[in-house]
Amino acid sequence: MAGESGGEDVVAEYLGQNPQLAQWVETFRSYCESNKQWVARREFILRNMEAFPTVKPGVSSSSLDRLLSLSMVWANHVFLGCSYPQAVMDKIKEMGEGIKVQDPPVHKTTKDEFTARGKRSASAELEDDTCVKRAKAGPNELDSRPTLRTAARPASQKLGPPPQAPAEHQPFFNRLYKAVAWKLVSAGGFGPNLDHFEILRSCVESCKQTLTCVFVPLKDITGLPAGRTQKEGHVCEIRCQTVFMGTGYGRDEAAARAMASKEALKVFQGRKVTVKICRRRYKGKDVDDLMLLDEQPRSQGFPPALSYPFQDEQLEDGSS
Repeated sequence: MAGESGGEDVVAEYLGQNPQLAQWVETFRSYCESNKQWVARREFILRNMEAFPTVKPGVSSSSLDRLLSLSMVWANHVFLGCSYPQAVMDKIKEMGEGIKVQDPPVHKTTKDEFTARGKRSASAELEDDTCVKRAKAGPNELDSRPTLRTAARPASQKLGPPPQAPAEHQPFFNRLYKAVAWKLVSAGGFGPNLDHFEILRSCVESCKQTLTCVFVPLKDITGLPAGRTQKEGHVCEIRCQTVFMGTGYGRDEAAARAMASKEALKVFQGRKVTVKICRRRYKGKDVDDLMLLDEQPRSQGFPPALSYPFQDEQLEDGSS
């Protein structure tokens, strides 16, 4: 397929002659891609398969992960105007040579645009600063200040995140998914030797947010299996925007944080990430929590929560 020209018609004819290949490559389409975006990215994948000899239809491999990541980076650049490190830009330009995109969007970077961006950034920083001040304020101060989004929860309302919370958080994690994709491309793909926390931290901060890490000594965690003899070490839980991303164990806090970050990055290896409300345990009680999930089926339940951003005094006191 590599080196051919003729665009969409050639690709369609090629896939018509190879129905198994067509069915396999279709599994890589992202749920948020339009037909126009997918047709172009599909051609990018097919044209470059020969450059990754270990890529075989129906077989997972690190080479396939790299090819798919590069295809996402190329599509983000073409359709969204995203820019990446120069080495990555040179690579995707070479791989995408000859692909004709019908009526591609034009991305302009003008002085006025930069000025507008600066105004938006200043406004966003002011809003973030206001949120931080609210978080530090005492109960009386909080009661006297208007909130931006979340109204007071009625006493009779079920404890936990509101039903609309997943939809409110999903756009941010869609952006984070793309940031993680190109970051892993720059790092040579997902693997055990990466600084997983630094990758996750930098991606989250590039999206103008921060991570929250909670550490608990393993000996202080209740509900562990009866046969577990290991009591030393720490457990780390990572959240962003109150959404749970991963849990990890280590001999110290740094090792636990690294393992939790690795588990969080694993979620980004699928076709998409989804914010959902799920039931899990927190301090011996079943609660609703916001979780970031991939498409993989789970054979076991979630680890118990180490923190709970939606708790009230009733849960904190352990009363019913």
